[in-house]
Amino acid sequence: MDFLQSIILGIIEGVTEFLPISSTGHLIVASSWLGIEQTEANKAFEVIIQLSAILAVIANYKDKFTLKHRDLWVKVLLAFIPIGCIGLLFHQQIKDFFTVSIVGTMFIAGGIVFLIVEYFYKEHSEQTIGIENISYKQAMWIGVAQVFALIPGTSRAGASIIGGLLVGLNRKVSAEFSFLLALPVLAAAAGFDTLKHYNEFSDGNLLILLVGFVTSFVVAYLSINLFMRFLDRFTFVAFGIYRIVFGVILLWLM
Repeated sequence: MDFLQSIILGIIEGVTEFLPISSTGHLIVASSWLGIEQTEANKAFEVIIQLSAILAVIANYKDKFTLKHRDLWVKVLLAFIPIGCIGLLFHQQIKDFFTVSIVGTMFIAGGIVFLIVEYFYKEHSEQTIGIENISYKQAMWIGVAQVFALIPGTSRAGASIIGGLLVGLNRKVSAEFSFLLALPVLAAAAGFDTLKHYNEFSDGNLLILLVGFVTSFVVAYLSINLFMRFLDRFTFVAFGIYRIVFGVILLWLM
């Protein structure tokens, strides 16, 4: 991997990790188009840019990391349990789904789901407004919805946001809870992959890793802020349309 490829993948990770358009799917496709082989060193690079995405969430929501918000973090951990358990038990089988055809199909399926949910979605006074007001039951069901993200192309953010909308959260609260829920998910994934590929960090080009890390952090930090501003005025319909168009193009190019 060269510096340009490192920057491109860092940008893609930063933009897509917290938007409902599947970072894994985009990275798989981008790596294929750039001719980047799935070597152990390149897998270690993906761990690094995921860690930078975690730091971007912490930087944006540093005020939440106090004992005052411990109840919120209990709910986040509760929502993490389903995907954590299933991901650990079936991580080997999940690898078999990492193909462009499945990514394209799930892009389309996820886009259709977003359009359907938005069609029936109605703003009303009984919706959960404020991330602190999420109930334990809502957190649990969001966690169940997030399990679908184990299929490449589904999108972890997309699955958890859809889950949030279906259990009565408004759009912004759904997105914010999805951001916080990324912390244990990405930390667990990065930790697991680090144990598998730790030798590659010493063997790899540290400068390329650093470039990817910084690029991903800066872009992810900006993406979170811009996404929340976007939701002040717009819905998730644009993301649904994008997913369908991108998925169709992928399947057509195959």
